Amino acid sequence: MKIRNDDLDCHLKDMRQSKGMTQSQLAEWVGVKRQAIYDIESGRYLPNTALALKLARCLGCRVEDLFVEKMVAAAQPVSIVEMAAGGSPRVALARVRDRLVAYPLTGKHALKEGFRAADGLLDPGSTTVRLLGRDDLAEKTVLLLGCDPAFSILQAHVSRFAPEVRIHCRFASSHRALEGLRNGHAHLAGTHLHNTGDDESNAKLAKNQQLKSKAILMAFSLFEEGLMIARGNPHNIRTVADLANSHVRLVNREQGAALRVLLDDYLAHLGIPAEAVPGYTNEVRDHYDGAQMVVNRKADAALGFRAVAEAFDLDFVPMETVRCDLVIPRDLMDYPPMKIILDTLQSRWLRKELSMLPGYEASVTGMVVAEV
Repeated sequence: MKIRNDDLDCHLKDMRQSKGMTQSQLAEWVGVKRQAIYDIESGRYLPNTALALKLARCLGCRVEDLFVEKMVAAAQPVSIVEMAAGGSPRVALARVRDRLVAYPLTGKHALKEGFRAADGLLDPGSTTVRLLGRDDLAEKTVLLLGCDPAFSILQAHVSRFAPEVRIHCRFASSHRALEGLRNGHAHLAGTHLHNTGDDESNAKLAKNQQLKSKAILMAFSLFEEGLMIARGNPHNIRTVADLANSHVRLVNREQGAALRVLLDDYLAHLGIPAEAVPGYTNEVRDHYDGAQMVVNRKADAALGFRAVAEAFDLDFVPMETVRCDLVIPRDLMDYPPMKIILDTLQSRWLRKELSMLPGYEASVTGMVVAEV
């Protein structure tokens, strides 16, 4: 019967190899061409009853040892985060402590060069999910909330070191990342507030969130933050003070974003009220949207990183070099995938690649900088 069958797992190859037989030898024994054996083993074709019996007889096993019905994934309860009305049933999954957490793959979260494959599908009108892959996939996935674009590089280095471990990076401002960590919606949170005195602002923010577990802050990267502006700087923007100009249109970040906090501190220090900055209330939720607005001439300046500005062929006015820290709950330090991440953070190859990004440094990567 020449049909593709998605309901059976074929173990013919494993059984044949355990007997030390080649495809050609098995084909000769049962009276078919080698291509037929190849097609059966690859799942392209399902043999008829007579051929299945011959294969089992030749290999000294039962038909049900060669062809096993796949189990239909049972629905599992799930905690859905950030689901909007009419959202997609496609979700990314990870188990955080004893809870299965789902993030919808909608909008930009669904795209990364191509569409991102889902880990599961939500049952309509419910809070249950059906897995699309291995049952243990969520157990080997770490959810990281934050907005450092270099987290994808950490993700790649972890995969090279331990292919079975995944990091699912979800964009979130520093405040939202720590709120997600506090609510049990992530394993890790990235934060990059600038320091305004002797205190570590990242540690202070993490402490104020009253996390359910004690945590350490481990440095991930140093990078330049500032204003992304059009190539050639047509409005001659040199400092934050130049934003208080009726001819300059700013696009701001949302409340809680570290870059918004940085801008507000600069304006307060300069004695410039927010209402004196055209576009102050015009907000985007990430660096990339801000850069796109400058590229498309819908804004003259946007808050962002030097690395993002260069990626979009924009000029850059630096404001601060800040440190991005990973907030790691102590009760998750022994979680096997977390151990892999901690080892990877000590890798000189990770530091080497981070240091090659425009405006980045990796001299502190992997250092414990605070405990909260």
